[in-house]
Amino acid sequence: MALLHLLSLLLLCPEPALAGDPFAYFDWEVTYQSARPLGVAQKVIAINGQFPGPPLNVTTNWNVVVNVRNALDEPLLLTWHGLQHRKTPWQDGVAGTNCPIPAGWNWTYQFQVKDQVGSFFYSPSAAPLHRAAGGYGGIVVNNRDVIPIPFPFPDGGDLTLFIGDWYVRSHKDLRRSLDAGAPLGPPDGVLVNGLGPYRYNDSLVPPAITYERINVEPGRTYRLRVHNVGVSTSLNFRIQGHSLLLVETEGSYTSQQNYSNMDIHVGQSYSFLVTMDQNASTDYYVVASARFVVADPGAVDKLTGVAILHYSNSQGPASGPLPAAPDDQYDTAFSINQARSIRCPPQPAGFIPLW
Repeated sequence: MALLHLLSLLLLCPEPALAGDPFAYFDWEVTYQSARPLGVAQKVIAINGQFPGPPLNVTTNWNVVVNVRNALDEPLLLTWHGLQHRKTPWQDGVAGTNCPIPAGWNWTYQFQVKDQVGSFFYSPSAAPLHRAAGGYGGIVVNNRDVIPIPFPFPDGGDLTLFIGDWYVRSHKDLRRSLDAGAPLGPPDGVLVNGLGPYRYNDSLVPPAITYERINVEPGRTYRLRVHNVGVSTSLNFRIQGHSLLLVETEGSYTSQQNYSNMDIHVGQSYSFLVTMDQNASTDYYVVASARFVVADPGAVDKLTGVAILHYSNSQGPASGPLPAAPDDQYDTAFSINQARSIRCPPQPAGFIPLW
């Protein structure tokens, strides 16, 4: 009888759970704030006064508790892109699994991150187009000591980049257009970490745009976690003079391959190892340019986000042309074949315990 009782308990608990799994608590307030990412004053969605929002930096098996107060003037949902929400699908933050948080109210999300070690992001759900105004931030799920990672720990640490299309029209105007049956149309620009492009071309980039500068040390290797947080535009990502060693995408390790550039589609997240192995005579361009956008050439030329990679011993500003994108921005075959080149490791990357 004791054996039958034990078996019945095991059937009721198919996944072992440890009482000692830690809890991580986050308290967020979602508000509007003024910004000028493309030189035009507009409202963006900030979390705790930050645009992009604060990171969720957690470890496998942690229980994540996020209390969200909605200080906007309309209902809000936050979703956690790529996280599986095993046994807690009602915490996923999409219409149909969650009701929106009414204006002025709060909701506490609670879920456990299991064995998805890697890079993710959160954002408002797509339906009300809040993401066109921001509200996004990074999620890093770290490995526990018992879970190995299949590459050396980068001595430079982590860098997170949010790339995405951007409209100067408000998300409410965009939503009204869609509700009336009109298309969104091409975006007005591309942001990197919520900031506009470096003025690499005086005719394409207006003056006084604040841009992102990424500070690095020569000789060190960094893990770049790159997320396309845009609304509708695929982007090609590249760094002048540097290779991108792909190692992980959304909690899955990949066969390690070098790329000179990578198409990153809306909602996707990739991890690259990038070694700062160039001379520091100048800074270097970090570029995210639009793919597959139907617009006149002048408008397409403006759809390029440019940040600056700055070595600590750099001797001058970035110079020369931007690193080349794929020859044809409408070449879907290039993008499809590149995606097909991404492979899982030939053997398990590491033992992932079930407890």
